[in-house]
Amino acid sequence: MSAVLTPDRILKEMADVWRSLGTQGEPDTGMGVLRACSMTLVVIAGPRDEAQALGETIAALMPEHPARAIVIHPEAAAGNLLTGRAFAQCWMPFGQRRQICCEQIEIRASEASLVDAIPVAAAITAPDLPVIVWCRDLRLLERLEFRNVAALATRIVVDTAPSSDPAAAIRLLRQRVSEGVPLGDLSWTRLTRWREMISRLFENRKLPQSVQARVGYSGTSIPVAARYMGAWLADSLQSARGSANLKFEPDSERVELRGDGLHIELTRSGARLHTVVDGIKHCAGLSLATDYGLMQEELRIVGHDPIFERTLSAAAVL
Repeated sequence: MSAVLTPDRILKEMADVWRSLGTQGEPDTGMGVLRACSMTLVVIAGPRDEAQALGETIAALMPEHPARAIVIHPEAAAGNLLTGRAFAQCWMPFGQRRQICCEQIEIRASEASLVDAIPVAAAITAPDLPVIVWCRDLRLLERLEFRNVAALATRIVVDTAPSSDPAAAIRLLRQRVSEGVPLGDLSWTRLTRWREMISRLFENRKLPQSVQARVGYSGTSIPVAARYMGAWLADSLQSARGSANLKFEPDSERVELRGDGLHIELTRSGARLHTVVDGIKHCAGLSLATDYGLMQEELRIVGHDPIFERTLSAAAVL
């Protein structure tokens, strides 16, 4: 699109795409095209994202979470670059002869034009459906443009894992949540399997009033995920009318809980989660924490996640 990018131009191009797809079907034989949309997924790419890899992830999400996908690619180009195109993302379910198609819009914007790209995206969201924003550049939360993103979204998903300053990243998220922004963090999503396992171990067990809780981590500084885990453990034990003496240790990724009549250890080894409960060992598989798998889980949540927000507030003051 060489002319000025406007919502009307994008909507017209989408209409042309559907008109073209409509001529390809054969309704009498069941070989038609079904238009599917359950939400708008706005993806703001990060500076290191590869367009092809990101596109493959979005395409993989569509069969379970059909959406009008709007992908904004910030460009390093100087000036006021703002271009876009619309096309269809289609697949054919096994055993069927009819294609299912979703809309996808790609917008490319220079740094100077990013402020203009977001209102364009807001104007072309699917009416009366949730708007999930997957913001792959955490720095955007500190920019003025974020206000437009927050006004647009039913939920915003970020990833604090790459942050070089985990404590600052948590404070930033907490500040945005205190402003009413419904946020999710993939660092928290990566802990789902751990939390499920620990919750099951807590079931039907009388917990001691005082528990020594150790959270191990890899690297030189305590990552966001370890802080979340520590805050969640402390909150869970408090809910069970206990207390946790929490300590972080530069070790492998592990959790250890000790108390009167209690000894639980969970240790990650590759794609395995090794558990020791009172001397009895168990091993379970951990699903690969790909962007696809993590976003599959996050797209099931629309709006605020009260457990995450409570954990975030606790992690900010650890």
